[in-house]
Amino acid sequence: MRKSKVLAKLRSGQFARICGMGHFLPFYVRYAAHFNYDGIWLDLEHRTMNDREVQAVIAACYYNDIDCMVRPQTMGRTHLYHYLEDGAAGFMIPFVSTPDIARQVVEAVKYPPLGNRGLDGAGLDADYGMEAWKPDTTYFDDANRETFILAQIETPEAVENLDAIAAVPGIDCLFIGPGDLGLRLKASGSPMTIPDVVERLAAVAREHGVAWGITSGSVEDLTRYRKLGAQIVPWGGDFALMNVLKRCSEELDGILAGQ
Repeated sequence: MRKSKVLAKLRSGQFARICGMGHFLPFYVRYAAHFNYDGIWLDLEHRTMNDREVQAVIAACYYNDIDCMVRPQTMGRTHLYHYLEDGAAGFMIPFVSTPDIARQVVEAVKYPPLGNRGLDGAGLDADYGMEAWKPDTTYFDDANRETFILAQIETPEAVENLDAIAAVPGIDCLFIGPGDLGLRLKASGSPMTIPDVVERLAAVAREHGVAWGITSGSVEDLTRYRKLGAQIVPWGGDFALMNVLKRCSEELDGILAGQ
């Protein structure tokens, strides 16, 4: 079974290089792998792809030896382990506000004894059966060891439950979603700020021996989060193509203005 590059970085205390992707752009996978990213965050919560497009992107990641971290559109158990069967390396799960939700995810995506994932063995992750169906297979242990779960902390309730969520076996990383969390903190009248949550979450992650991460809008913030111990701060994404076109358009403006 393919080994997760993201997990290898997290387990060794290193920073995992993650870029974002929300559109069907197969070439983007190759570029990300070429430029030494460990994983692609495939956002299906806020973006739309059909099942075959998702399969194609995950397979492209698999064969280019880069992790595909899926943020799913649903937490239905069969939907989750379908992504793993198609070759995904792990998940970013939105709105993990309670330890019960965290345990439900682990149950869905880990084989016994850690969870209760359904068995087929005919997917890409098991080499289409050739790895899972042999008598001396290590596939089930390998799958449990090489797939990961990031729990997104996006509500005041999740902040209150940080210790309990971090303590759930199978949760590898606590990940702050500052947009949703900031909105909900404000709506609830909470005096807590995102920097407050970052400080607390970093301490909880250290205590429980799990990684933590957050999204960032600037190099300065990314640098600060890394100094605080963040191991995942996604940087770069397909929306950055807008900046390429902006620069090219400005270059054309300069050329054409002189004619």
